[in-house]
Amino acid sequence: MDIRKEYLEFFKSKGHDVISSMPLVPDDPTLMFTNAGMVQFKDVFTGAIPRPENPTATTCQLCVRAGGKHNDLENVGYTARHHTLFEMLGNFSFGDYFKEDAIAYAWEFITKNLELPIEKLWVTIHESDDEAYELWQKHIDASRIKRFGDKDNFWSMGDTGACGPCSEIFYDQGEENFSTDEDYLGGEGDRFLEIWNLVFMQYERDASGKLNPLPKPSIDTGMGLERVIAIKEGVFNNFDSSNFQPIIKKLEELSKKKTTKETIGSYRVIADHLRATSFMLSQGILFGNEGRPYVCRRILRRAVRHGYLLGFRKPFLAKLFDTLADILGSHYTELVEKANYIKEQLTLEEERFFKTIDLGMNIFNDELKNTKEVFSGEVAFKLYDTYGFPLDLTEDMLRDKNLKVDSAKFDELMSEQKAKAKAAWKGSGDTAAEGDFKQLLEKYGENEFIGYENTASKSTILALLDENYKEVETLEKGSSGWVMLDKTPFYATSGGQSGDIGALEDNKHIAMIEDTQKFFGLNLSKVNIESLNLRKGEKVEAIVVNRNEISKHHSATHLLQSALKMVLGDTVSQAGSLNDANRLRFDFTYPKAMSNEQIEEVEDLVNSMIARGISGDIQELPIEEAKKSGAIAMFGEKYGDTVRVVNFADVSVEFCGGTHVKNTSDIGSFYIIKESGVSAGVRRIEAVCGASAISYTKEIISSMNEIQSELKNNDAIAGIKKLKDQIKTLKNELVEAQSQSQSPISESMIGDTKIVVDVVSNGDIKKIVDDLKNANEKVAVLLLQAKGDKVMLVAGSKNTSIKAGDWIKAIAPIVGGGGGGRPDFAQAGGKDVSKIEEAKTAALTFAQENLK
Repeated sequence: MDIRKEYLEFFKSKGHDVISSMPLVPDDPTLMFTNAGMVQFKDVFTGAIPRPENPTATTCQLCVRAGGKHNDLENVGYTARHHTLFEMLGNFSFGDYFKEDAIAYAWEFITKNLELPIEKLWVTIHESDDEAYELWQKHIDASRIKRFGDKDNFWSMGDTGACGPCSEIFYDQGEENFSTDEDYLGGEGDRFLEIWNLVFMQYERDASGKLNPLPKPSIDTGMGLERVIAIKEGVFNNFDSSNFQPIIKKLEELSKKKTTKETIGSYRVIADHLRATSFMLSQGILFGNEGRPYVCRRILRRAVRHGYLLGFRKPFLAKLFDTLADILGSHYTELVEKANYIKEQLTLEEERFFKTIDLGMNIFNDELKNTKEVFSGEVAFKLYDTYGFPLDLTEDMLRDKNLKVDSAKFDELMSEQKAKAKAAWKGSGDTAAEGDFKQLLEKYGENEFIGYENTASKSTILALLDENYKEVETLEKGSSGWVMLDKTPFYATSGGQSGDIGALEDNKHIAMIEDTQKFFGLNLSKVNIESLNLRKGEKVEAIVVNRNEISKHHSATHLLQSALKMVLGDTVSQAGSLNDANRLRFDFTYPKAMSNEQIEEVEDLVNSMIARGISGDIQELPIEEAKKSGAIAMFGEKYGDTVRVVNFADVSVEFCGGTHVKNTSDIGSFYIIKESGVSAGVRRIEAVCGASAISYTKEIISSMNEIQSELKNNDAIAGIKKLKDQIKTLKNELVEAQSQSQSPISESMIGDTKIVVDVVSNGDIKKIVDDLKNANEKVAVLLLQAKGDKVMLVAGSKNTSIKAGDWIKAIAPIVGGGGGGRPDFAQAGGKDVSKIEEAKTAALTFAQENLK
């Protein structure tokens, strides 16, 4: 049975809209990841946006609980039911049906569709919910309905806001299979497994704690798909189900180790973490050092560490990916569409960690020998900072030893590092805006964007906000704030495209538009009042002034992505972009720096696309039709049922809500200014086109003319080559002069071995050491040289018992330094020039004592 499909079809038959799983990155600044099925409906439940035309919906939502407030990461592998990524089935009513239907639907699906035996089912309700108690008795005997308090059976969105009692459905996995003290209904054991939670959202809690009845009570439910699959397949652990076993069997094959008590935990961790990292990568979350990318890295490195325990010393996760795609790829097609890219990114990140894991494990094990109760916070921080071991990975390794990390010291060192980084970083100062947006939305609804067809319009000012986003009647001359027009030609920053600027005019005064942003679906423009006051209700002419150049850069970005795929391969994927009137910036996945030849080829391809004069075609299509057209979607973006598709013939087809040129020839010309690395596996191209390209070429021509003038040569390349030859000649003459002025170096013989120890005032002492080694059959030489307030030491040995590395290590500390090297060559640096003669004497003594 395909339980996912069965569930969605069941609620579709009850009149529910089937809604796709929203991205793992939610449009909610309070959440790191989408962690429940209700997240995408949060604004509907709170009333921030109007309820949909159909007030009932059903979903199968991908969720991640591995960062932020909801974090199950450290439990994965140690319990039967915790996962970093899981699928939550849910049905929702936005002020439509309530308890009676929610209970009836749940019971029907569980007993009829899933065919779970009634004698195995138990229900819990809130201790005060007599209504739910009466309704449940229509389906199950009263003896199997248990009342619990707020801790177990009351749900709330926060300290204030929507809340209500909930009812949980449990499945009894059998007394004969479980025997711990916690294996009772409501206990922490696994015998009674919660499979479905029905939340009856019927109150709103105010600041005083009072529960006020909602005018339209709602329903929010959640059922764990992994748990239900395990129950239907008769296994007591999610990891023993068909959702995970094929991956574990493949791991057994690769590691050549059967599942045992010692290996089972590692197998389960790897299977779980492969799922989470693969889905994160498929939705545009990359590996990194902060935020969501860091969580993705933590999860993968925990998997690699468990692979290390199984004997893996090279990347192995990509070899498991096809098995994962076989299990989930038919429903989550992005796994199949992005397979090559996901495997490439997994391998790159594994390679990075495998390079340091041996050294890190050695340091960990050395410290472990000295640990009795608490593992050193300094060492844990060193493992994190130098060897890439996340703290929870170190904690995981200590778990089996019943040891803890000195987390206070780790946090102290982490805070110090963050403070240093913050002091060195010039931030943008931007903060998430809080203001009267909800009231504006309720009062006016979303204002109309007409900028695709117009760059000017006669509009009415619906609302004005001051700099603190509070609604006002008037903005006075010399002030600034935000304006909401009934219909606006100004494009709000989104999809990598910067917001429009322009002006408001009404023959009386001019107000400058400095930026345009979206707040809760409202298109608002930052306004600076230059003349008379601006008033709510006033009619103005809104004029966009920077649209053409922005559109050129945005369209060029689409052409650039196409050219990169042609040159570097289809695994290239967009990882971010910025388009404004002066430049474009495009981040993309690629494991190494592009060669000059590749950069030139990409640039030539884009310019050829421009020269062809390809007409742009923009359509709004149903999302499934758009996908079938081959349009590229930005993974992680949330799309509605209808999407805007921007098409440049056979060159580029993409989902895009931005503004574009009508013909590629409008772009003018295109130049790549810079190619650089952003983070591991992500590169960045910066480029210009249109008017900026003209300015760029004029600057280059001006610079070239200046170079030719300075070189007094119309052929700049020939002039530079001539100048380099002159510099080389002068360098050689300088070295010759220095060697001639150098005082004779002190030499002595011990037996048939030449010993050279001296302080050299000038010259290249590395070269002098090499020359002495080449000129003598048996020689040991150590030279010292003062370089300002520093000392340089170089030693060499040829066919003698003296090891240059040991010699340097013995002498360098005298001048306050340190160093080392090979037996035949070594060097060091020191800080105390005053001890240079003392070091010379000690060096000669060392040679005499160690020459055999």
